[in-house]
Amino acid sequence: MRRGRLIVVSGPSGAGKSTLIRQALSEVPELAYSVSATTRKPREGEVDGRDYLFISREEFERWIEEGRFLEWAEYSGNLYGTPEEKVEEFLDEGRSVILEIELQGARKVREKRPDAVMVFVRAPSLEETRKRLEGRATEDTEAMELRMATALGEVAAMDEFDREVVNGDRERAREDMIRTMREIIGGK
Repeated sequence: MRRGRLIVVSGPSGAGKSTLIRQALSEVPELAYSVSATTRKPREGEVDGRDYLFISREEFERWIEEGRFLEWAEYSGNLYGTPEEKVEEFLDEGRSVILEIELQGARKVREKRPDAVMVFVRAPSLEETRKRLEGRATEDTEAMELRMATALGEVAAMDEFDREVVNGDRERAREDMIRTMREIIGGK
């Protein structure tokens, strides 16, 4: 059995990464999703173990010391990381694994795993990114401005990625994401 591919999906907040990943997972059975750990509080509708592993900062720091993360980073005041053990299990089973992580983490994965395929998801414009973040209404103005500043840096790093999916038209973006995943898996 062939080992799966490691796929990193990154891009600014509000780009629609989570939605596109869910759609790809439902249509491409060879894909597995790696649930990240985070110290941030769950948003409405998020489920522990499905959307994230919601853990305390103390526990997260213990996992860092124990070397349990493929990568980890601090983003907007919260810690996020990819538990390595589950990723390796999926890859050994021949399944390709999607990691949804921010730019810092994507860079760390690229250093540690140069075979990873990097996919950048973005809204068609920064104005659209702002509109989507405002529409979420999950953060105060200061937090949203921090996310927008971060988005500028992330968009500037697009050339570090192997593939790009622009999420403007929902159906087209869905098709692009599914086609991209199938191409990556087929390119074993």
